[in-house]
Amino acid sequence: MADMKHNVTCRQSLASAFQALSDEAVKAGWSEGDVALALAELAEERVIEITAKVIMEGSIHPQLVAAGGRNG
Repeated sequence: MADMKHNVTCRQSLASAFQALSDEAVKAGWSEGDVALALAELAEERVIEITAKVIMEGSIHPQLVAAGGRNG
C-alpha cells in the first residue's frame, strides 16, 4: 500500500483534472451535489474493483506458482 505522502502527491496531481470533470458536468446541467455524489460512487466502485483484483491475484498467484513448480 502506498504511503501517505505518495497518496497526497497522487491526489494533488489528479485534483485539477477532477475539478475540470466536475465543472464540465455542472456546465452540462447537473447540480454540484449530483456530480459530487456520482464521482464519489464511481471512485468507490473503482476501489472495490481494484481491491477485488488484488484479492483474486493474491489468492490465485500462489496456486500458479505451485503449479509451475510441479510442471517445471
